[in-house]
Amino acid sequence: MSRVQSVDSVALLPAYLAAGTAVLALLVDLVLARRAATIVATATGALATIVAAVAVGAGGERRTFCVGADCSYVFGGRAALVAGLVALLALGVLALSGPLLRDGVTPVGEFCFLLACSMTGGVVLGAAGDLITLIVAVEALTLPLYVLVGLRRGSLASAEAAVTFFVVSVVATTLTLLGAALLYAVTGSLHLERLGVILADRSELLDLPLTTVAVVLVLAGLAFKVAAVPFHAWAPATYDGAPLPVAAYLSTASKLGGLVALLAVVQHALPPSVAGPVLALVAALTMTVGNLVALRQRRTVRLLAWSSVAQAGYILAPLGALALADVDARSAAYAAALAYAVFFVLLELAAFAGVVALRPAGADGGHLDDLRGAARRHPWVGTGLAFALIGLAGLPPGLAGLFAKVTVVRSLLGGEAAWLALLVALNAVIGLAYYLRFAALLYAPADGTPAVAVRPARMVAAALGVATALAVLVGFAPQLVLDLTGS
Repeated sequence: MSRVQSVDSVALLPAYLAAGTAVLALLVDLVLARRAATIVATATGALATIVAAVAVGAGGERRTFCVGADCSYVFGGRAALVAGLVALLALGVLALSGPLLRDGVTPVGEFCFLLACSMTGGVVLGAAGDLITLIVAVEALTLPLYVLVGLRRGSLASAEAAVTFFVVSVVATTLTLLGAALLYAVTGSLHLERLGVILADRSELLDLPLTTVAVVLVLAGLAFKVAAVPFHAWAPATYDGAPLPVAAYLSTASKLGGLVALLAVVQHALPPSVAGPVLALVAALTMTVGNLVALRQRRTVRLLAWSSVAQAGYILAPLGALALADVDARSAAYAAALAYAVFFVLLELAAFAGVVALRPAGADGGHLDDLRGAARRHPWVGTGLAFALIGLAGLPPGLAGLFAKVTVVRSLLGGEAAWLALLVALNAVIGLAYYLRFAALLYAPADGTPAVAVRPARMVAAALGVATALAVLVGFAPQLVLDLTGS
């Protein structure tokens, strides 16, 4: 068999453009030293990456870096969706960062360069076909965030959040690498599809304790990335200490990347009989703990962080039925998990955009009471934030959030996991309490405390409008998202 790997540059075009965006941002900042030019260059590169992802994905599946039938890079419809969505989230976060970058506390060139580097990892991640490419892409997505979290000069909270995030991520990466090494020791392969075939054909390997340990380590390492219980403790402190736009990126693109990595190994490589029960337990704990702790939060970003933990449980729930489901039900579960993630990240970006718009430039999320009556002072921005919160709660008119939860419950019932579907429904009811309390607070009368005068920045308001519009569109066309995630 030939060991010469073919290289398809068309399949790699979105990754080329994402990486080129990082280099371009650095060069423009070095040569021109103008904040606006650096931001425009980064935004242009992100837009080009979105266009390339759509164009290449529309042409059918493309494979490269192949040895025989095993390929390390597979760019199809799902990879195009992930690449385009990550680039879109990076573009949205760049818009949210306008006030932060304008105040001079955060260096513009370094911020744009690191954001584009992280975007490159997310673009590659969706097409990863082997464990090495997958882990490297996850780290390329995550490593720049260590610096972005602590990039705000003179902020002790940002420095503490960056150290917390760094230490936890190093542990998570170590677990994932150890699990991947053990899987290679058991099967002699690193390609995801080949791993799945070997473990399916040689059932005696599933009886080895080493196989079980390897699967659990890989799942645990990637569960850190999505802040799933019991690997979640880093998320609230990190989100609250990071600058608001970076917290938005952590809660959307970073979480999406962790889910895509987890979905790739579960769908193609890991045996459902082992992965299914582990993910069912993790999903049940994650949604329950996240919702119960979110009920007690009084700081805005910590509430969004804990609700994000609960949303991770909903996303993982369909994968918990893998051990019970047949092949068709498993395909529906994979599509439901990724579709929920698509709906979630759009609504979450809109929620963070609303908070950024209603807070002073460079400030943290503050307390919930700081936003009391904000929708009365800024009706359009307040309505956008309220819509995002209602969508996350799964209520109309936030149809994206409603269809997301319906999709998850339907996939669980199809996989004969009625107990998990019931738990999703119960947790969705618990989530109504804090989401609706937050939304109602935006329209509550002022309590007599003088409100801080805030004029929402145009870029932030535009990001909120675009995120809200996209959430409305996917809410009216949920089947289109399901078709893309199932391809």
